[in-house]
Amino acid sequence: MAKIVGVDSSTQSCKVVVRDADTGALLATGRATHPDGSEIDPQHWWDALQAALAQAGGLEGVAAVSIAGQQHGMVALDLAGRVIRPALLWNDTRSAAAATALVAEVGAGEYVARTGVVPVASFTASKLRWLRDAEPGNAARVAAVCLPHDWLTWRLRGYGPEAESALGPVLEELVTDRSDASGTAYWSPATADYDRDLLIRALGHDAILPRVFGPDESVPGPGFLIGPGAGDNAAAALGLDARPGDVAVSLGTSGTVFAATTTRVGDPSGIVAGFADATGGILPLVCTLNAARVLDAVAGLLGVSHDELGTLALQAEPGAGGAVLVPYFEGERTPNLPDATATLAGLTLANTTRANLARAAIEGMLCGLAAGLDAIRAAGVETTRILLIGGAAANPAVQAIAGQVFDLPVHVPAPGEYVADGAARQAAWVLTGQRPAWPVELAGSPAPDHRPEILAAYRRAAGRY
Repeated sequence: MAKIVGVDSSTQSCKVVVRDADTGALLATGRATHPDGSEIDPQHWWDALQAALAQAGGLEGVAAVSIAGQQHGMVALDLAGRVIRPALLWNDTRSAAAATALVAEVGAGEYVARTGVVPVASFTASKLRWLRDAEPGNAARVAAVCLPHDWLTWRLRGYGPEAESALGPVLEELVTDRSDASGTAYWSPATADYDRDLLIRALGHDAILPRVFGPDESVPGPGFLIGPGAGDNAAAALGLDARPGDVAVSLGTSGTVFAATTTRVGDPSGIVAGFADATGGILPLVCTLNAARVLDAVAGLLGVSHDELGTLALQAEPGAGGAVLVPYFEGERTPNLPDATATLAGLTLANTTRANLARAAIEGMLCGLAAGLDAIRAAGVETTRILLIGGAAANPAVQAIAGQVFDLPVHVPAPGEYVADGAARQAAWVLTGQRPAWPVELAGSPAPDHRPEILAAYRRAAGRY
C-alpha cells in the first residue's frame, strides 16, 4: 500500500488528507487554521502546513504529495528568496482600480484572446499593478512572483530564504500547474505559456515565474514525489472526478459554478473566466459573492437555525408566493455590481410569511448560480448534470429546491474535503502515471422537478439593476 497526501491550503485553514494510492481509502486527516484577513505573511501557511501534516501522522512512508491552494494570491520574492511583503489574497479589493486600468490599456477582448480571462481585483496581475503603483520600492525588489500553493511546494522541497534553507533560494525551482497559472491574467491556456508583455505591463519589469507542469508531472521532494498542485476550484473538480458535462455548484461563503470541458472559453464580458483545469482541459468558472451568507442573514432575521430555515422553506410553495430575493447583500461580482444591495421584491400582505421569506432566500441564492450556469452554457459548454457541494448543500431544503431551480439532474456528493481530495488524486496520478478512478459517494439526488417560473421571476427582479 502506497500512501499519498493531498493538501488544501485555503483562505481559512490548511487541511490534509492521507489516502491509499490504489483504492483512495482515507487513512488520516489533519487541520490547522490560518489568520483572518485579505493579506497574510506566507509563513503562517507554512506553519499551518507543518501542524496539519503532524496531526495526520507526518510524511514518514509517504510516496507522493500534492498541494492545492487558494487561487490568485500574490507572493512576491526578492533575489534571496525572501517574501517582500505580506501576500495579497484573492479577496483583497485594493487592486480593483488596477484591474480597471489594465483592461483599459489592453482591452477586454485582447485579454480574453491572450489569457482566457478579463482582469478583476482578485487576479494576480491586478495585484502586481497595485504593487507597482502603491509600493514602487517593493515592486522594484521583486525577482520572482508565485502563487500560494507554488510557494508551499517550493518550501516543502527544501527551498527558501538563505537563512532558512539548506538548498538556498533557487527561484528557478518554483513550479506550478495550468489551473493556478490561468488565474494570473498573464498565462494562456491556448499557448500554454506566459505572456511576458502582460506581466511587465502589470509589474513594471520582468521576473522569474514558476515552471508550468502538466497534471502527471512531478518534482523530487525529500524522500517522496511532489505534484504540481492546483488552484482550489480545479482541485475540487478533480476531487469530484468531474468529467466533461459535469458542472459543480459550490455553496460556500461565495458561490461558484464551474464545468469540466475541453472547449476553450473566451468571454469578453468577464462573467465567465476561461480557466484551465487540473487534468489538461478547461474549467470555465462563474463566481458570485453571495451564497451561504444569504442563508445566514435570513436565518438571523427570522431567529432560526439553518435546519429550521430549511423546514420553513419547505412549508412554502415553489416561487415563495411571488416573493423574490435578489441577494446582492455585499454587492455582486456576477453580474459586476460592486455597489449593489439586496432587494426583496413582490411582497404583499398575503405572501409576507416566514415560510415564504425562508424559501425566497434559498431560491434567490440558487437562482444567482443558475444564471451563472446559463452564462457557461452560452459560452458553448455542454452540461449534463449538477454536482452540488459546499456546506449549504447538506440542507435538505437546499437540495430539494435545487431540483426545482436547475434544469439538469442534481446530485449531492457526500460531504468531504474535495480540494484536498483533488490534490490527493493528483499525488496518486504522478505516482502511478494513471488518473485515479476512485469512486465518489453520493449523499442524495433530489427528484427532478424543474420550475422555470422561479428563475424567470428572479430574472425580472434582478433586471431592475
